[in-house]
Amino acid sequence: MRLLVTGGAGFIGSNFVHHVLAHTDDHVTVLDKLTYAGNRASLAGLPEDRLTFVHGDITDAPLVDELFGQVDAVVHYAAESHNDNSLHDPRPFLDSNIVGTYTLLEAARRHGTRLHHISTDEVYGDLQLDDPARFTEHTPYNPSSPYSSTKAGSDLLVRAWVRSFKVAATISNCSNNYGPYQHVEKFIPRQITNVIRGIRPKLYGAGLNVRDWIHADDHSSAVLTILEKGRIGQTYLIGADGEKNNRSVIELILTQMGQDADAYDHVTDRPGHDLRYAIDSTKLRTELGWRPRYRDFEAGLAATIDWYRRNEPWWAPAKDATEAFYARQGQ
Repeated sequence: MRLLVTGGAGFIGSNFVHHVLAHTDDHVTVLDKLTYAGNRASLAGLPEDRLTFVHGDITDAPLVDELFGQVDAVVHYAAESHNDNSLHDPRPFLDSNIVGTYTLLEAARRHGTRLHHISTDEVYGDLQLDDPARFTEHTPYNPSSPYSSTKAGSDLLVRAWVRSFKVAATISNCSNNYGPYQHVEKFIPRQITNVIRGIRPKLYGAGLNVRDWIHADDHSSAVLTILEKGRIGQTYLIGADGEKNNRSVIELILTQMGQDADAYDHVTDRPGHDLRYAIDSTKLRTELGWRPRYRDFEAGLAATIDWYRRNEPWWAPAKDATEAFYARQGQ
């Protein structure tokens, strides 16, 4: 198969490219704008005869149309995805997540190309900390930030193009990813790289907010399964039963890195900070037979810490600017 992966130099996109090239004979074309969150180094070492890189924007309709004519299927990862940045400047989120997705859908419509759209569990809003419920494919949308609202909008566009124009598309909404190649602005790599640099980690508020963690390689295997077996027009939730509150995660990072578990500072909570995310991936598991490989969060986290320790040249160029930004926010 010839695959086009948008945002394939970003965090979960690059992990997917690595996974596809390791587990299939497919050829992958990556389309990435290389904003601050995209990094060509995340694709280093991959077989050049099976990987083509195109530097471009998913809102560039002629370029997108040309690429759709050369591939069998498209996996759409490209997105502005950082909540803090969406609170600071929402406009790039509208451009990438709404206009960009529309541009891809129109190309899929013209070419009859199979499309899989990557989304987030944040479109569902949040759950109460003491609520036993988890998100399912039938949970109503209730986004709470510019980021999650634009992702919700992109999901609805995909559903409309499937129904109105018979575009051959599927959607997946995934819980929080962790693993290699994640930008240091994100929660887990920020704390790991802070400890490496001798900086005390930072925790929003009391740290009781819960996230449902999944290793990026497990996300990749789920997406590939949906691409190969998923029913057109369907949404699948991807999760690995990894609920942890932020305080326990930061304390586990410190412990695994040989520090005192309480060696972190509390900072002002983020505006509109969602309380809890939790994914019920029963449909994906029963219908398509998918299972996560990293079922032990502690082991996955230890492997992630080891990767950041061994790959400082990859993350160091972005670290100082990221911490300077947070310092201006008092975080």
